[in-house]
Amino acid sequence: MSVEDVGSAYLADALNNFRSYKKLAEEALAQTSDEDTFRLIDPDANSIAMLVKHMAGNMRSRWTDFLNSDGEKPDRHRDREFEIEPATTRAEVMRWWEDGWHCVFEAITPLTAGDLRRKVLIAGREHSVMQAITRQLLHYAGHVNQIVLLAKHLRGPAWKSLSIPKGQSETFARQFEQVHAARSQATIRK
Repeated sequence: MSVEDVGSAYLADALNNFRSYKKLAEEALAQTSDEDTFRLIDPDANSIAMLVKHMAGNMRSRWTDFLNSDGEKPDRHRDREFEIEPATTRAEVMRWWEDGWHCVFEAITPLTAGDLRRKVLIAGREHSVMQAITRQLLHYAGHVNQIVLLAKHLRGPAWKSLSIPKGQSETFARQFEQVHAARSQATIRK
């Protein structure tokens, strides 16, 4: 596999991971009431809305003019990302979410393997494009998992698992084996 192929595979994988994180959070958000989107589990905690606002602010800052300007934009006010005005609606929160992800995908989709070696700045520190992407993948994964945990906690017993439900691993493994065996048999018959 050439360096070019590895770079292309990295970019494809990064996009798939970003889409996966987005989808996971959206599945959790779909189970969250409007009220719970803004609920604080303690006075020092972040609400789901705060996490979304922070992620969206980070996404706008990091990915707007990604290759040419510092990823920490001078007009970003990070601390304000953790403040939610009382009149904020769930629709507004979801608009922040979509606008943020739009910045991510608009910046990464056109990149080529050759771009991965380019240098970008984040808060004045130089990163390769690959390092910058990986940094954001890790950052977003952490916050998405916070959103999922909060949504699960707030939903309580009505929560529908987004992965293998607790106590169902063996059932899942048997179903997976059955599907895999059926696919293998179908391939052999061809």
